[in-house]
Amino acid sequence: MGIERELKQVTPEQRWRERRTRAAPIAQALHAWLVAQRIRTADGTAISKAIDYSLNRWAALTRYLDDPALPIDNNHDEQQIRPWATGRKNWLFAGTLLAGQRAAAITSLIQSAKLNGHDPYRYLKDVLTRLPTHLARDIDQLLPHRWTPTG
Repeated sequence: MGIERELKQVTPEQRWRERRTRAAPIAQALHAWLVAQRIRTADGTAISKAIDYSLNRWAALTRYLDDPALPIDNNHDEQQIRPWATGRKNWLFAGTLLAGQRAAAITSLIQSAKLNGHDPYRYLKDVLTRLPTHLARDIDQLLPHRWTPTG
């Protein structure tokens, strides 16, 4: 990750060039090491399964070397889906199916508001205040990607 940290602020062309000259040899060495270790490990062991997993996904693992727009990891995406993953476990204990569905809907609205650059509290407060008098045919205007705050 040290190489990637250094390349955060460079142009895509520079990032691609540096990845090819600095990171690609490291990836090639890792691949060779994995192949050598796999030959030495017995089939069916945990380590052989881990090595096979990496080798079978090698193209995807190293795809970032050829595309400067791709990050080396998916940490940002993982952070974005964490509330859903956490919620999925929590909704099992919501009490009833309907309560779990409501919790999922609220969490979805909150995360959608965040993804659209809104403060979730302000968004929900405004929407819930407007909802009783809002026309049913215009309800889509209250969705996070179309919402404009009042006042």
